[in-house]
Amino acid sequence: MTAVNHSMTTEFILTGFTDRPEVKSLLFVIFFAMYLITMVGNLGLVSLIYMERRLHTPMYIFLGNLALMDACCSCAVTPKMLGNFFSEDKMISLYECMAQFYFLCLAETTDGFLLAAMAYDRYVAICSPLQYHTRMSKKLCIQMLTGAYIAGNLHPMIHVGLLFRLTFCGSHQINHFFCDIFPLCSLSCVDPYINELMVLIFAGSIQVFTITIVVITYLCILYTIFKMKSKEGRGKALSTCASHFLSVSIFYGSLLFVYGQPSSVKEKDKDIVVAIFYTLVVPLLNPFIYSLRNKEVINVMKRIMKSKPHNILKPIWSLKQTDLI
Repeated sequence: MTAVNHSMTTEFILTGFTDRPEVKSLLFVIFFAMYLITMVGNLGLVSLIYMERRLHTPMYIFLGNLALMDACCSCAVTPKMLGNFFSEDKMISLYECMAQFYFLCLAETTDGFLLAAMAYDRYVAICSPLQYHTRMSKKLCIQMLTGAYIAGNLHPMIHVGLLFRLTFCGSHQINHFFCDIFPLCSLSCVDPYINELMVLIFAGSIQVFTITIVVITYLCILYTIFKMKSKEGRGKALSTCASHFLSVSIFYGSLLFVYGQPSSVKEKDKDIVVAIFYTLVVPLLNPFIYSLRNKEVINVMKRIMKSKPHNILKPIWSLKQTDLI
């Protein structure tokens, strides 16, 4: 009978950041501004790549999908967090909780594979420039994107399915600003060992696989760059890779801190601070990291801003579906 009562629990309380009114107002303004900039920056980059045919190359297609996933990540977490700043109960239903975790995990997993694909793309462009169009074909680009989205959907489906085996008892307060797997496991009155083991196996394997690809490709890239005789060519190659490497470092550094250590040694306050980086800061910075350091993107933006409104919309209507491949 007790187990039945536990299984009827359908709501949780997200404790968020703080209950101090003066601090809550300031945090709301900061995070709301970050959310608006994130959505405008990422969706604007997606639109720019969609409209400009010159940007329909593997590098920018991967970048556009990365921006789309960053927008998805921000949408999964930020609206509920902003609403809870001034909510009295801060409640979230079980199904809302699972949906929030699903879309967050989808975005983060897909991001990891996209960053690995972008690293490989840069490796081919710098280390084998003459073979770039044959090695980075449209077919391979589509296969990489498809694989990233399949893995991105399968990974959260496994964890969400396993979360439904848990029953929750005692306190229903989630000591976080969104529904994450470890805070949920800590509330379970069923041993969450299987859930934590699956996180270690699947999340760990994905991170090791994608990080290995990034590290190996960048070691090869650096080796090739330092062999270049031209200082101008060396500087251009380093500039091309610097933005991607910066984004990768912030993204994987924060994820490894949260999911790469045992739950028994986790510090909740530090987890929240680090979670802010990969859920809010990274999606905010990515469009600026990639756009402001990319002359081609900047030139396209300047040209579009100088164009008349009907000239801006014209590429959308004239664009064929096959041009996005």
